[in-house]
Amino acid sequence: MKRVLVATGGGDCPGLNAVIRAIVKRAQQEPDWEVIGSIESFNGILREPTEIRVLDERAVAGIHVQGGTIIGSTNKGGPFAWPIKNKDGSWDFVDRSDEMIRKLQYLGVDAVISIGGDGSQKISQALFEKGLNIIGVPKTIDNDLSATDFTFGFQTAVQIATEAVDKLVTTAASHNRVLVLEVMGRFAGWIALHAAIGGGAEVCLIPEIPYDLNKVLERLKARYSKGKGNAIVVIAEGAKPKDGSIVFAESKEVGYSNLRLGGVAHKLTEELKMAGFEADMRETVLGHLQRGGIPTAYDRILATQFGVKAFEMVLEQRFGQMVAYRHPNIVAVPLSEAVGQPNFVDPGCDLVKTAKGIGISFGD
Repeated sequence: MKRVLVATGGGDCPGLNAVIRAIVKRAQQEPDWEVIGSIESFNGILREPTEIRVLDERAVAGIHVQGGTIIGSTNKGGPFAWPIKNKDGSWDFVDRSDEMIRKLQYLGVDAVISIGGDGSQKISQALFEKGLNIIGVPKTIDNDLSATDFTFGFQTAVQIATEAVDKLVTTAASHNRVLVLEVMGRFAGWIALHAAIGGGAEVCLIPEIPYDLNKVLERLKARYSKGKGNAIVVIAEGAKPKDGSIVFAESKEVGYSNLRLGGVAHKLTEELKMAGFEADMRETVLGHLQRGGIPTAYDRILATQFGVKAFEMVLEQRFGQMVAYRHPNIVAVPLSEAVGQPNFVDPGCDLVKTAKGIGISFGD
């Protein structure tokens, strides 16, 4: 019996369970293959005792409609930076990648399918370079991987953000307010851009186009007459003013290396008040609502395509590669290409031109 191990790493994302289900259902068509899952990415292999579970037909029945992941996820630690607590309470980080590969061999694992975003796939590439038979599956609500046209989870996040804009429109009109919606995306503005167009916002602020506060102020004032009016601003968590910086906090969580973005909506309203804008303003931060809940049909289908393709790449021994969507096909690309260049919004792209064409201001 041959074994493929599945791991889900990084932040959770709508569609993860659909990928897992697709891998298992495709593997069931091969009589000599078994699928197992590592709990919380590769942490399940590194822990003592080992935390893995068999993924069979019963385990994955109906999970494609569920958010999250049945095998858990984590964006802390990992095989190359495993946290070790010292007696004095301080922490060190050790490389356990060789040990993990040996454990996988001991468990009879013939191949690994790693489902994750940029950070997870960098780990996949490093493990491949150490000789591990590994396949990558791209996952991120931020849509910031350039090797694939879309990542699953993104469309669900956009739908949630757009529905939030729809709801804010009515309350903004009722109170003559400016409502500022802060959405995720880290250093990519894709969620904000799509939600602003889909929801009909007046202003969209994204990391790729640093904003001029005076231009934002000008657009908002145009929405008011004799003290009455309303407006919606969609702002990505990584947005920043010209000659300014992003709003972030250093994480104190052990093993978490990313900056914790957030708070830019509040900063913007404070800047507008200081600039003399007198309209009533409120902020809404969607946060992890964008990561949870039932995935849209689009994301379920894309995730299912990724899962089937990933297992077929295992059968073809196309290791060191990642599944990707290149419309209209599901293809394989080298992991090194997948993590080489982020997918950021091009300020001159058609979608930005479309937004400007319907009057959305980017503060530029």
